Amino acid sequence: MNYQLLILTIKYQLKMNILLKKRWSKIACVAFAILSTVTVANAQKTAGDFSQNNPGALNGPVRVVDNKGTVKYLQTKNGITMLTNTSSSVTTTTWQLGGTLTDDTYINTAGNVFALDGIVQTSASQATAYTPAHGTGGSGYTFLVHNEATGAIEKLILPSLIVGGHDIFTVANPLTLIYACTGVTAGTFPTASYKVNVYRNGAKLIPTTDYSFDVDGKITLIPSAAANQDWALSIGDVIEVSWNK
Repeated sequence: MNYQLLILTIKYQLKMNILLKKRWSKIACVAFAILSTVTVANAQKTAGDFSQNNPGALNGPVRVVDNKGTVKYLQTKNGITMLTNTSSSVTTTTWQLGGTLTDDTYINTAGNVFALDGIVQTSASQATAYTPAHGTGGSGYTFLVHNEATGAIEKLILPSLIVGGHDIFTVANPLTLIYACTGVTAGTFPTASYKVNVYRNGAKLIPTTDYSFDVDGKITLIPSAAANQDWALSIGDVIEVSWNK
């Protein structure tokens, strides 16, 4: 019997066994790593504070891998919107303001200026006096108001907050009972009696009893023609009208 050949055969088999063990060990390590990654990913995905929306949808989660190879998910909440655009074979995820507040939110300016630029005026006529941005020569104060028709936040200049007028008439003919207030746009005169005051020679007249008015700014005096009234118009009487809206 050739003992040398037998020894070589045994050494070859031992070497092959060692190689197979190393190879299976590597395969087992790779399988374990894959299983661990899937387990971590699934564990993170099913966490209670994680959004279950489909990735790529509005406010859907974004899966990322950090520099240590850890799988993580990014999500948005509390007034922040996340949009995903996959046009032109490029996927871009953008975080931007706009959404629903889910928690009470407070901003501490810590002595810094918190301002809003670009807020439009409630009417084009205000643009010449007040500017939409800081540092552009504007002065005075404006109010932020909500436009119920469009939902937009707009600026209302202080003089527009309370609009009023004043007119004085001198009676030339006692039979003339209707006076039209100047500077009134048709259909815009206030219709509430507490917003319109009429005086005769400094004495206040009573609404609906001593005078009436319409939306076009016409004041109709009601003197002593009624049985319950004891005043009359005379030449030279001064009729003063003031209103606000």
